[in-house]
Amino acid sequence: MAEAADTPGMTPSPARRWLRRTGALLAGAPLLAGLLQLPTSSAQAVGQASAKEASGAGTVAVAVDSLTPSAPTDGDTLTVSGTVTNNGKQAVTDAHVDLRVGDELTTRSAIDSAAKRADDLSGPLGDAVGGKYIAKFARLTPGVAQHFSISVPVDELDLGDGGVYPVGVSLWGETAAKPWEQVMGVQRTFLPWQPEEADTATKTTVLWPLVSTVHMTAETGSNEQQTPVFLNDDLAEEISPGGRLDQLVSLGKALDVTWVIDPDLLASVDAMAGRYDVRSGNGSTTMAGTHQAVAKQWLDELQQAVQGKEVVALPFADPDLASLAHNGTGVTGSLSQLKAATDVAATTVETVLHVTPSTDFAWPVEGAVDPSIVKVATSAGADKVIARSDSLEETGDLSYTPSAARPIGGGTTAVVADTRLSTAFQDDLTKASASTLAVQEFLAQSLALNLQTGKQRSIVVAPQRMPTASQAQALAEAVTALQGGTWSQTQQLAAAATAKPDPGATTKVPSRSKYPSSLAKQELPRSAFQEIAATQDKLDNFTVILTDESRVVTPFGRAINREMSASWRGRTTAASSFRRGVQEHIDTLAAQVKLIEKSETKLSGRSATIPVTVQNNLVQGVDHLVLRLTSTNETRLEIGGHSFDEQPITVSGGHSTTVKFTTSANVNGQTTVVAQLYTEDGRPYGAPVTFDVKVTEITATVMLVIGGGVLLLVLAGFRMYTQRKRAAAREVEEDAHDEAGEAVGTPVASQGSEDRLTEESGARSGADDPVQPSDESPDTAAESADPSGTGERVDR
Repeated sequence: MAEAADTPGMTPSPARRWLRRTGALLAGAPLLAGLLQLPTSSAQAVGQASAKEASGAGTVAVAVDSLTPSAPTDGDTLTVSGTVTNNGKQAVTDAHVDLRVGDELTTRSAIDSAAKRADDLSGPLGDAVGGKYIAKFARLTPGVAQHFSISVPVDELDLGDGGVYPVGVSLWGETAAKPWEQVMGVQRTFLPWQPEEADTATKTTVLWPLVSTVHMTAETGSNEQQTPVFLNDDLAEEISPGGRLDQLVSLGKALDVTWVIDPDLLASVDAMAGRYDVRSGNGSTTMAGTHQAVAKQWLDELQQAVQGKEVVALPFADPDLASLAHNGTGVTGSLSQLKAATDVAATTVETVLHVTPSTDFAWPVEGAVDPSIVKVATSAGADKVIARSDSLEETGDLSYTPSAARPIGGGTTAVVADTRLSTAFQDDLTKASASTLAVQEFLAQSLALNLQTGKQRSIVVAPQRMPTASQAQALAEAVTALQGGTWSQTQQLAAAATAKPDPGATTKVPSRSKYPSSLAKQELPRSAFQEIAATQDKLDNFTVILTDESRVVTPFGRAINREMSASWRGRTTAASSFRRGVQEHIDTLAAQVKLIEKSETKLSGRSATIPVTVQNNLVQGVDHLVLRLTSTNETRLEIGGHSFDEQPITVSGGHSTTVKFTTSANVNGQTTVVAQLYTEDGRPYGAPVTFDVKVTEITATVMLVIGGGVLLLVLAGFRMYTQRKRAAAREVEEDAHDEAGEAVGTPVASQGSEDRLTEESGARSGADDPVQPSDESPDTAAESADPSGTGERVDR
């Protein structure tokens, strides 16, 4: 059968072109003779039908699940395995699968074009590889997949010198409606062929990202241990055997790659290795986490994997540099958050992994840059920005892909990753056929890049930040084949950044207008950075009163870093909920230090003291607070001799303290008093407490009662005086009478009788006397004249 026209970008050898033309003529002669015998209208109908049948995907789906070895050399046997599935309504009979090799693809764009027509019947199929290298099927039942495997020595493929060759796996058969042999399905892939060591090997740097989403909250248990609280248990799933992060560590351990790690991931797993809590489904309660053993095992494996390898630490929580540059720089304090995230990065990695990382590199999302992103990226100390070639596009006439390093001014180097290699594994690779095609295309692009020029270059591969387990497996397979191949050698990222740049390569950073709109739509809005600034302000106002601010600064500082994470892209609702949760938690903690509410207070008299209580329900003590009591009517009520008075406050954890303020009342009536806590720098802390003070002076009625009491006391004293005076007069008179009696000889017995009468009479009269001369003074205390009140008691 005649072959279709060559694909643009394919350059067949002269011998191959002659063979193909001869075959086309010989195969086409009988068909041409038959067509000449048909009426013109019939010939046109057949041509139209053939064109329609050849366009698009075929009736039978061909899947290439494996191609080994991925990059064969002399003496190897190539094995192609996969499945064929009849998607039509009729059975396919007399079917077979064969291999076909097309002409060498000499440009990277030619590989792109061929990849787009991977299952298109209208494209060229290439030359069949010998009749014996086929897989036969007597019948393909609709909807049923059947396995095939074809092995062929590489020598039988008739490959030329080193290069990239398209390999077509095609299914031929016939149906009852069309009882002639025809191609019914095809799957194309690539065969990189470099049988000997390349004259000049490409220095290739592969980044191996270890990044996850945000997992930890700002909350810690209300205990001395500060038990961390996780949003959910998703991290445990990722690091468990077979999980995404477990796969990345296991696969990366065997590769010569540069590890790019988010320190927040390490901090989170390290926290999980101890006691931790996990929020429930509705987020209202927590339960104890149970994956400590899994966390410890993962950290142990990672520590072993990175030993002797280059490690790059991203700023803590991998902040979204583009969002910060475009929407955050106008908000006060945003750049300070990036600086804080950068400062803590190295310490975190060293503490957990016991290796010293590089913090010189910034990595914007998908390597997309503009001047503002570069400025922000380098503001925290990094002097190298990992960009991508679809952002920093070549504007010159270079015929090859230049080295990664580009000086872009200001002492900054852009390390430009190759787009084709970096994006080769972004699709859904859960099917073996998709994974195999991605691996083969990656290797084909790498070899084509090497063959562009004899000049040695440094190339960087920067895959997606969070590859799935299947994507990581495909990437690892490709890197393994590349590092075991004949045209590439490994290189660290630091070496690639310092390599001599190509003089013809562009160094111009694209303008903001060229930043991809698809990425701009996913950025954190300005309102997010305003919320972050408000949270930081609350944190600053809270920590100044703490005796051990590190217990709060560390968890909340890291939580604020997490609010800026690039992992929130495409997750607007989740990002907003996280920011709100951080603010609510700091408000809850700050409210644990508060004033106790007071009811109406009554003051009887012109001066008294008012007690105010401060309660601290935190675990730790607080100080550096001032309590101010203010009278809203200084004319009526003074506090400390003025309109207000202040006292310093110190309260230990879990306790309360009461302070007293001296007040002076000038006028009767009710006055509103405001109690407010302040930090030492004069910033209000917490909500004020307002209460009324009712002043009651001494009234006229009270004075009348007191005067009456005094009058009674005076009258009683006067009576006592007159009675004592009369008694003294009687005694004088009796003495005189006795003397007279003795003079006239009065009998003694009569005298005694008179004495008894006098005593009895005195006893009778004494019953009416309020006080006898022999009585002691009364032992009674003066009663308070203050009226009783129903309000709070105050000290006087």
